[in-house]
Amino acid sequence: MQQGEIEIQDFGPDHIEGAVALSRQENWPHRPQDWQMALQLSSGAVALDDQGRVTGTILVTPYGADCAMINMVIVDRNVRGKGLGRRLMDQAIALAGDRPLRLVATNDGMPLYQKLGFVPSGTIRQHQGTVAALGVPDGVEAASMDELPDIKALDRNAYGADRQALIDALAERGQFAIIRRHGVIEAYAAIRPFGRGEVIGPVIAESADTAKALISFFAANRPGAFLRVDTDSATGIAGWLEEIGLTHVGGGVAMDRPPKSVAEQTRPKVYALANQALG
Repeated sequence: MQQGEIEIQDFGPDHIEGAVALSRQENWPHRPQDWQMALQLSSGAVALDDQGRVTGTILVTPYGADCAMINMVIVDRNVRGKGLGRRLMDQAIALAGDRPLRLVATNDGMPLYQKLGFVPSGTIRQHQGTVAALGVPDGVEAASMDELPDIKALDRNAYGADRQALIDALAERGQFAIIRRHGVIEAYAAIRPFGRGEVIGPVIAESADTAKALISFFAANRPGAFLRVDTDSATGIAGWLEEIGLTHVGGGVAMDRPPKSVAEQTRPKVYALANQALG
């Protein structure tokens, strides 16, 4: 196949079936519903061969004007090494406009991202499995829809970007848990169906113990369920996740363009991502 036979188009709902097939080629667990949520929050591009088959995907998820996540970057193995990844990245960068960019890189993608000016900022660990029996922690409660504005404000302070659309999408599909102190929400976590089971994240908290309590709240209410948590190795909860039955199965390198400032790196911690794609 010649590179000229591959056409780049806007990513639309009609491309989801082909995108699912492409992600399965990479052993990614994404269901059609997971692609649909990502597309709901994003714009993107798709590469099509001369028979209309999806041979490459990329999405750009903007968080207000604050930043954008580049995600779901896949190139069919049969057409790699021909510059398609660069063409898709150029399209994504154009879609992002002047927003700072974030992504989680695989080993295969790292050289291209570095050439494009992305700088490593952390190591993301994917943990998954069936959780051992846990007691329900004290001080954690289910959140109501009325509390979404406070959750959104807490999330923005921690993540440094306006993720209201993400929080709304999570509320459509999953549940939230919160911890209050003196009547004020100081930590939250979300859970939703994803892949082989459910993913817990984001988890926003002021300490590792608080993050563990939020994760335990969901896990304790789902004995035997298949759960996933994506966390930065710097949060210090990876060992505990292993202890409760969530095995380290992979991950990637968080990268930014331009690099994050010191102030951004010292905000209240994001202990778990919504998932690797969405940050």
